[in-house]
Amino acid sequence: MAVQVVLVHGIRTSATMWRAQRAHLDGRDIAATAIDLPGHGTRMGETFTLEGAFETIDTAVRTAAERGPVVLAAHSMGGLISCEYVGAPDPPPVAAFVAASCTAIPRGVGLATYRALARRFDSLPDRGMRLTEMVLARTLPDETRSDFGAGGYAFDAQDIALRSLSMLDLMHALRHIRVPTWFVNGQFDQLRANERLFQRLVPHAELIVVPRTSHLVTAMRPRVFNAVLDLAIATVGAAPAPDTDPARARAGAEPSTC
Repeated sequence: MAVQVVLVHGIRTSATMWRAQRAHLDGRDIAATAIDLPGHGTRMGETFTLEGAFETIDTAVRTAAERGPVVLAAHSMGGLISCEYVGAPDPPPVAAFVAASCTAIPRGVGLATYRALARRFDSLPDRGMRLTEMVLARTLPDETRSDFGAGGYAFDAQDIALRSLSMLDLMHALRHIRVPTWFVNGQFDQLRANERLFQRLVPHAELIVVPRTSHLVTAMRPRVFNAVLDLAIATVGAAPAPDTDPARARAGAEPSTC
């Protein structure tokens, strides 16, 4: 069965942020699904809820898993939610996990400050779009510059989504992630705050810090991020398929009498 990829966007943006990754995967004939979370992209009219976000991710993952092992890749807010999802007590059918720009615990002063800044930008006459466009123009290559905003910006979902993140129990979830995992951060990413903690809680995970790169690592360094996806896909593709025959499974578990 062919490896499948499911892509989960970050806050305010949408499935369009993954255009460079979709093009790369299409070129390799690897099936990929980029979802829109509630309140974002094609679902802008909906209200964001964590329950709706988990349901959206789970539906995409389980549908993809019917066709092959799943690599789940997620960015920022989507990455935090996906950490909780992958580390659930009843593990979902995820074979590998690539978590980008999400190694921070969304609690306390840090989250309150981020929400206050977001509300302040949102109160501007243009909702901060002039500054956003200026930053994107100065930091992103031409090939990906329009991708973050192509599906629209989910301004109305932003504050409730940020508030919802405080309800995640990441400390518990991270300890229960068992699949091959890569944490990918830009050197100048503000969400690197707890990357060492994440690495301690998921000791088998690999931490990749991309030099001279911001929070928008997937768009700022698309070829680097695509290489990480290729690594995850190769890792899953090289893993032996599970033995689904109960008799052989029992025989393999019995001690040898030789």
